[in-house]
Amino acid sequence: MSDPSAQQRPAPGAGAPPRPYPGTPNAERYVIAADNLRRRQLRSALLHGSSRTWREQRRIWPGVIAGVVAVAMIVAAIAVAGAFRNERELQERQRAQTSRHEAIGRMT
Repeated sequence: MSDPSAQQRPAPGAGAPPRPYPGTPNAERYVIAADNLRRRQLRSALLHGSSRTWREQRRIWPGVIAGVVAVAMIVAAIAVAGAFRNERELQERQRAQTSRHEAIGRMT
């Protein structure tokens, strides 16, 4: 009844790759939109790592700012301490020079 050779024949177009959105008007527009979505998702994954959204990254900034402020205060304290030490050494040298000049002045 049925032809056995007809059952073994491939359907027309079976070897060709499937067309995206078959029978859809403006299929190219949909392909471009899908490509843009994929690119946005890849860019987001690259920029934000494994987190789902960039909003989750905001929690880190207060800690970063506090760390920068702490480092700046430590550096400022070291600079002020160094300046006071240099000023003290300068005053001691000036005192030593004035005492030498006074000693020389008394001898003459």
